Amino acid sequence: MNRLTQLASAAALFAAICLPHAAMAQAQIVKIDGSSTVFPPTEGVAEDFQKAKKGAMKVTVGISGTGGGFKKFCRGETDISNASRPILKQEMEACRAAGIEYYELPVGFDALTVVVNPKNTFIKQLSVAELRTMWEPAAQGKITTWNQVNPAFPAEKITLYGAGSDSGTFDYFTEAINGKAKASRGDYAATEDDHVTVKGVAGNVNAIGYLGFAYYAENLKDLKAVSIVDKPGSPAVEPNEANVINGKYQPLARPIFIYVNAKSLARPEVKEFVDFYMKNASRIMKEVKYVPLPASAYKANEEHLAKGKKGTVFGGVAEVGVTIEELIRREAKL
Repeated sequence: MNRLTQLASAAALFAAICLPHAAMAQAQIVKIDGSSTVFPPTEGVAEDFQKAKKGAMKVTVGISGTGGGFKKFCRGETDISNASRPILKQEMEACRAAGIEYYELPVGFDALTVVVNPKNTFIKQLSVAELRTMWEPAAQGKITTWNQVNPAFPAEKITLYGAGSDSGTFDYFTEAINGKAKASRGDYAATEDDHVTVKGVAGNVNAIGYLGFAYYAENLKDLKAVSIVDKPGSPAVEPNEANVINGKYQPLARPIFIYVNAKSLARPEVKEFVDFYMKNASRIMKEVKYVPLPASAYKANEEHLAKGKKGTVFGGVAEVGVTIEELIRREAKL
């Protein structure tokens, strides 16, 4: 059984056994929600943390998407928010209005991956321009067959799968491909659950979708990753750890985060969990097939927590193309 399947099974078992008793152990629960992309590593950390604590502390991890997670976080309903993009201005304002201060902790890098069915023989690479042709708002109801994207492709119907509007993956993909966050055609199978995209693409030879790299890596028999051509004349680059680290996988490489409520951090169970996360993030990221940050980045996170350095280094604006090197440089200036 692979790590992602194990995590899903463990989460379901935990919900069935432990949640009915949540009221009795309220003081010892760490509540997390948000990105489905960040779910695998956070759930992995939560699973190991609970084992280490032998049931004395509980961690719940939901999947409502980055945007949905921030809505709960800024209402004070969760202690930690998983995010596959930085916090945006409207979310910053919502948190400020509710008196919620937070720590922004980058925990890894994802290669947002475009996938097709393994039996698809005509797609080996796609350019950003071709992806825009099929995903931009103007494509709705008009770009419906593959040969409309590229005359060399067959005149077969395209079936599209992608992230829902509450997803940080949706925000990032639309910003990177269409030039504006949330600008997308609406006639596709939208979901906050990447497993739905996996099943949809795996079951249709003419389907295409996009999701976090971990979900592709755990379904290699059912999905084929597409190499991406960023600009005309540039080489096609496949999504993998090396191309994320060297900055070549553009524009779909992105940092992933957890945001911690500053008041929640005063509770022992939350502080212990976050400390455990920083000490084990590199190992867990590798296990779930994301790219870990250098050790210095996790050390910087710990220093920010110790020194009370709250807030974000991104200014509430969607950004594309931030490399690991740039992320570390920014965080050092917080």
